[in-house]
Amino acid sequence: MNAESAKQLARQAIESHREQLIGISHDLWAHPELCFEEVYAHQRLTDCLEQSGFAVERGAYGLPTAFRAEFGSGHGPTLAIVCEYDALPGIGHACGHNIIAAAGIGAALGAQDVVEALDGKLVVLGTPAEEGGGGKVYMIERGALDGIDAAMMVHPADQDLNAFWAIAIHELQAEYRGLAAHAAAAPHLGRNALDAAVLGYMNVAALRQHIQSHERIHGVFTNGGDKANIVPAFASQQWYVRSGTSESLEALKPRVIAALQAGAIATGCDVSFQWAETSYQDLLLSSVLDQVYAANAFSLGRGVAPREEAPALMGSTDMGNISHRVPSLHPMIKAAPAGVAIHTEEFATHTAGPLGDSAVIDGALAMAFTAIDCWVNPQIVSDATSALKQGS
Repeated sequence: MNAESAKQLARQAIESHREQLIGISHDLWAHPELCFEEVYAHQRLTDCLEQSGFAVERGAYGLPTAFRAEFGSGHGPTLAIVCEYDALPGIGHACGHNIIAAAGIGAALGAQDVVEALDGKLVVLGTPAEEGGGGKVYMIERGALDGIDAAMMVHPADQDLNAFWAIAIHELQAEYRGLAAHAAAAPHLGRNALDAAVLGYMNVAALRQHIQSHERIHGVFTNGGDKANIVPAFASQQWYVRSGTSESLEALKPRVIAALQAGAIATGCDVSFQWAETSYQDLLLSSVLDQVYAANAFSLGRGVAPREEAPALMGSTDMGNISHRVPSLHPMIKAAPAGVAIHTEEFATHTAGPLGDSAVIDGALAMAFTAIDCWVNPQIVSDATSALKQGS
């Protein structure tokens, strides 16, 4: 079977599932779930794959809302399609993970019809908690990428790009402890933990003037006291510390700690820090896979621009951790009008609208076509693997 005939069969399969795939996207959109709480989405996606003949492992790798589904047992490349499906607090699927999941399922259903004829193997990885929980990191540590030759997913945005600029990130919790006192009758007996946290925050704000252009530091107060007439004995913050690479991130982290510590020293308080168990690496592009995907997307009427044309589109993802281990594809697919930023209520409305629906189907087709190209010509994956090892 050649690539064109295989793509025709995959297209027919995906088109036959069009309503089902858009239904999955809308259903997940209507049932947003936070990190590691994606019970509904996990059930919905695994039911679909199992009913379609995939061998499904629910609760994979010790994570109740992760899954692994397999089809085919050929000797060609083993390709993983990655699904994300967690939402954001307050604004639901404003990152469009409902589209990621539905497009991933669609790509799997399309590729399923040809994988055995092309002597390949297909794996679908359901990865919970991308929005800060690091589900992929835990899965990698527990063997999710063993035997995987390449991985792919699509991510919604306001334009079609080969990838977004995903930089390294590590989440930090800071807790300040002081001494409570009556704020009017005996303020001199107190040590104000909120003041310590505020000064630490301002120190970080000053630090931001003197960091590199690819670095970001942003935080929120998660506790600032209980009542105005009590000197706050406890205050806490959540910080995201980001840098272009994991190496440059390690150099930035001590500077952030020093800025926060200074607030505690100035107020006579104590401060403790807890870095998250997981950190996200920067996303490595695979120019080999990018070119194959871009050609397939173009055949669908989508012109994929290089991410350098949108340097402001910056963020972080645990798909970066996958990209350091196997060649990875992480293009951005237009699912909202130009200028509508992800992680906003406006973007969330589009992820279940006409542009979002088109992204589901086109994303499924482009990934299925890319998988077919890799099975028909295994040298593509071989070249992508060599490039990753050489750091090019």
